[in-house]
Amino acid sequence: MKENKSVILWLLSGCFLILSMVVIGGITRLTDSGLSMVDWSLVKGAIPPLNQTDWIELFNKYKQTPEFQKINSDYTLKDFKFIFFWEYLHRMIGRLLGVVFILPFLYFLIKKRLNKKLIQQSLVLFSLGALQATIGWWMVKSGLVGRPDVSHYRLAVHLTTAFLTCSYTLWVALPLILKKKNIGNHKVLRYLMFLSLIVIIQIIYGAFVAGLKAGEAFPTWPKMGEEFIPREVFSSNPQWNFLNGMFGVQFIHRILAIFIVIISIFIYYKTKFLKLEYIQKISLKIIFSLIFIQFVLGVFTLIYSVPISLAILHQLGAFFLLLSIVYALFVFKID
Repeated sequence: MKENKSVILWLLSGCFLILSMVVIGGITRLTDSGLSMVDWSLVKGAIPPLNQTDWIELFNKYKQTPEFQKINSDYTLKDFKFIFFWEYLHRMIGRLLGVVFILPFLYFLIKKRLNKKLIQQSLVLFSLGALQATIGWWMVKSGLVGRPDVSHYRLAVHLTTAFLTCSYTLWVALPLILKKKNIGNHKVLRYLMFLSLIVIIQIIYGAFVAGLKAGEAFPTWPKMGEEFIPREVFSSNPQWNFLNGMFGVQFIHRILAIFIVIISIFIYYKTKFLKLEYIQKISLKIIFSLIFIQFVLGVFTLIYSVPISLAILHQLGAFFLLLSIVYALFVFKID
């Protein structure tokens, strides 16, 4: 680990910055700040408004958007500065992430600190970062024309790509951190792969819930209003309601949460009496604990009508849960 300390620090700093972007991105979404910057420029966009004239120019651009004209027509310059701050910060962390990745990568490349596999993995990470930036602007553009809301499909792609990029970054770092080879287990590995698939689907549905503001549809638990399965779930076009409808999307998100808890209980009993290494046992305990915490956070976020603090904690819970599964997959994998 010592000989790779700087490379490990580089990769983990990338994970931290992606985590920061997810948090700031969540706040940006929850404060409806994401459409405040109507242009995208890699260099010019990094320069903040420096005087009152700059602010007025940007505010006038925002006034041309459907969001201002249909929703925020009463906004003052002070209101605009607030929403601009969050979107600007989100984009600047993205730029910082690019610098933090590229400059050390070039340094390690020149110093021959990266083997062929690490170079290939780094190029994949660079591609994912570039893709994520493109997806971010693609998402914002969907809210600048017609309906003043970003597409929940594009939001889901943006969020899921961030989660997967961070997961892959951790996966690249783990062999450098954990040199000791563990005894793999095919059966547990299959359980964890299935769990990871369901968690990723749940993350996608979490983005659907956020994008459609579906958390406000039924702020009750365990029932949805007065029923466990209200008729609204199957209203309008049932085949699309589970993708486009507030009620259908919230229903699926609830069901998946329960399903994940059931899967975790199943894995617990299937692994309880197996002879596992200490690090493997710990990895499973972390997963089970995070699933419980995430479930409770989800319920409280719902019944308190999605306050920003709980919503961000819930999003963070999903983030750490997926990373914990990646960690467990690594310690159970068989080379």
